[in-house]
Order: sequence, then structure tokens, then C-alpha cells
Amino acid sequence: MKKIILSLLALITLFASCNNDDNPKNQEPEVVVNENPATFKEIGSIAIGGEGAAEITAYDEKTKKLFTVNNSGTNQIDVIDLSDPTKPTKIGKIDLTSYEGASNSVAIFDGKLAVALESTVNKQANGKVVVFNTTDYSVIKQITVGALPDMVTFSPDGKYIMTANEGEPNTTYTQDPNGTISIIEVTNNYAVTTLDFATFSTQLSTLKKDGFRISSFAISFAADVEPEYVTISDDSKTAWVTMQENNGVAKVDLASKTITAIFPLGFKDFNTAENGIDVSDKDDKVAFSPWKVKGMYMPDAISHFSVNNTPYFVTANEGDAREYNAYSDIKRMKDVKLDASVFPDAATLKLETNLGRLNLIADMGDTDGDGDLDEMVSFGARSFSIWNGNTGKIVYDSKNDLDKKSQEFGTYDDKRSDDKGSEPEAVVVAKMGTQSILFVGVERSDAFLTYDVTNPASPQYLQTVKTGDAPEGLLFIPASKSPTKRSLVIVSSEGDGVIKIYQPDLK
Repeated sequence: MKKIILSLLALITLFASCNNDDNPKNQEPEVVVNENPATFKEIGSIAIGGEGAAEITAYDEKTKKLFTVNNSGTNQIDVIDLSDPTKPTKIGKIDLTSYEGASNSVAIFDGKLAVALESTVNKQANGKVVVFNTTDYSVIKQITVGALPDMVTFSPDGKYIMTANEGEPNTTYTQDPNGTISIIEVTNNYAVTTLDFATFSTQLSTLKKDGFRISSFAISFAADVEPEYVTISDDSKTAWVTMQENNGVAKVDLASKTITAIFPLGFKDFNTAENGIDVSDKDDKVAFSPWKVKGMYMPDAISHFSVNNTPYFVTANEGDAREYNAYSDIKRMKDVKLDASVFPDAATLKLETNLGRLNLIADMGDTDGDGDLDEMVSFGARSFSIWNGNTGKIVYDSKNDLDKKSQEFGTYDDKRSDDKGSEPEAVVVAKMGTQSILFVGVERSDAFLTYDVTNPASPQYLQTVKTGDAPEGLLFIPASKSPTKRSLVIVSSEGDGVIKIYQPDLK
């Protein structure tokens, strides 16, 4: 009876949409589906290669194809037929060799595939975005952007393409291009504006006080900033960009093409029961305990949603070190010098079964400049966080829930306890009915977790789902665009090159 009622509702919605003069001709009518977001199950999978083969995936509703980055000994985008999600089939590829670039990210809007390519001639040189037609894979446009474009996305209205250009240094630090963002105007013959962060250098002391980080080895403020990931508001007016190594998020006005603010993300205190972490990979046990350590959020992926006209962004607080021949900012806790007055039990703390194995940020924590550490700062917050999109103030942090839920699920990797725990990598917020649902990919626990974030100050845990090895990309396909007319979650796992497709049950 439920299915009959749902079918009738869908037909009524379809009829109403088709008779609405305000409905754009190229926009499919919304499909009414009463789904349970706590019941996602795997319905299909496909392996496209080995390690690095399935990093990021985009979906084209026009052709019902997936386009997936494949860097496992190749340099191509794999094309997968998703018309039957239970039997995904590889049907083609786009060879990227001739573009002198390796792909990092893909995005799709209205039959256009945007691919972000870092230079294979010189990684520190400018990269490019190549736009392809999703039907015949012909090239529409090539656009030069900043160095090492790590992520690309379309604005919801399709008028803009944005890239986060990480601008990493070479291993000797003789070249360190500015970290930048590029804004491409699709409707203006793909005109591009690339922005750096130099103007914020005068705010460094204030930013650092609030937890923004510029490394001790930085050539300049602008060169040290490393944009990582972008999300754009539903009205296509505002973007938020993570700067992972810098522990910050930038706010961008798309109409004026200006960076309007940098939000420092501050520190997380692991010395509480609710934030307790497992810090040793040598103790043969999992114990989430308080420790006198702080964590820098250092987010990788970012997503957004709004409630009552207030924007929020969500971060996957992975953490990331800088490890180069000329400079490395990572050091084991047992190898650092601690202030004896602050840490009178230093000898005990340095045992490998205690804090000794924990990776710390080597050039942070000497607050009085006397050569020893007065506080310990580690990489990442082992959580997801929700922040106010207008002010950058934290609204909610998941504490140690991702690690604990991974342990309960049986996939927590104790051998990663010294370094980021379950390692939150990806976040996506999607609307399912009246609920805002958050999907969080945890790379080292080979799973994604779902939360109801309709109340951003009090998310509710829903489910943990097994994925392939090292999930990197999460993609939500709403029911209105799905080939099954049911919501789908696509998970791309770079550890084993497997793409898995998940679908929820009906209520």
C-alpha cells in the first residue's frame, strides 16, 4: 500500500510540475520519495584499477554516466554507465596525456565535465581546467588556473567554476607558488580570475592568535597558504574554501570575486573525557582517553547547508603535515623536549604505549620561546565540525564520535592511532525530504557515517556503512536526478580502486 501511495504522489507531483509555467524546460520535476536516511545499503560496485584509481567521481544526469579520476598508473578519466546502478559498467575513458596534466578532481553541470589538472611538466607551474562535453568527450575549453588545482566545482547555477589551487612547494623549497583560488565565469567565455591571499598578510598576528597557522619555514604569507577544497552556497553567491595546512577557511564573494574573510579555526582540547583519543599504535589496545594535547582542525573537505536562512559549513578535520627534504613539521612526541614545569611526568608520557608515538606539529607549542614545548599540538581534530558560515564560529564538534563509532563498527585501525585516528576525509550534506543529512567518509576506517544535521547544534547519528579501502570521494545523487529515482551515495576508494553505490530503503 505504501508503494502505491508513493507512486500516486510522484504522479501528482509530476503533473503539477509539468503544468507549472515557472518550471524551466530543462529541469526535471522533483520526485517525491519517502526514504529512510538511516538505511543506506550497497547495491552495486565496480573496480576500475588499483591504488589511486578511484579518487573523485562526478555524475552526469543527462547521460547517466559517472566520470572518475583514475591515476593508478594511468592518466585518464574513466567513464562508467550508471543507468543500472546495480550493474555499473565501464564504457570508455578520456585520455589526459596530451594536456600535460594529472587530474585531481572532476565536476559536472548540464553536460559539461570540468577536470582540474596539475602540471606534469612542473608541479609548481600553473595548472588548468579542461572542460569536456559529457556526451562525446569533445573539448569545450581549456582554462589556465593557479598552481596545483586540487579541487574543482561548479556553482549550483552553473555560472561559475571554482578551483582550490594548493600551490605546494617543491621538495627543496626553492619554488613555492602562491596558494590561490580561481573563479571561472562560464557564461563569459570562461573568463578566469585567480586570487591569492597576500592582502591578508597584514592580519597575520591577529589570525595566528586565533589559531591560523603560517609555518616557520614560509617564504611568504601568500606562498604558505594552501587552499584545499571548495563549497558554494545554494544561491551561488558565496564560497567557503578550506586551507588545510593553515587551519583556516576563507570566505569568498563570487559576484565581486573577492576573498572577504579568513576564519581561523582555533584548537581542540583533547584533555576531556568526551574528546579523549587513542594515541598509541604500539599498546595493542584501543582506549579513548584524555591527554594534555591540543589538535588543529586542519580540514580537508568542506560542505554547506542552511537553516532558517543561516548558512553553515561542515568540515572533515583530517589534519596534514608538510614533509619535504628542506623542511618537515612533523615529529614524534618522544623526540621533542618538554617544559619540565608544565609536564613533570614527561618521562612517563614519552613511553610508546602512552604519548610517545603521537605525531606533533614540530614548530608549535613553544609559547615562551625558550626552546622546549609548553604545549603539544597534533594534526587534525579526528572529527567533523559545523561552523556558522557568516561568522566562522564553531556551532558543533563531533568530539571523538567518529573514532568510537568506527571501533564499535569493527573497522577502527589501531595502527593509525598515532596519526589522525579514523582520519575524516570527506563530508557531504544533502537534503532528503525535510532533513539535512550529513555523510562523513573516514579514510582509515573504510566507512562512511551518516548524521541528521537538521538541527546544526545537535546532530543525530544514524548509521555506519562499510566502503572500499580508503574512501576519498563521496557523491550524493538526489532522487530527482538518480537513474532509479531514489537517492544514491557513490563512494570512490583510492586504496583499492573500487566505486560502490548505496541506496536507502523507503520508509
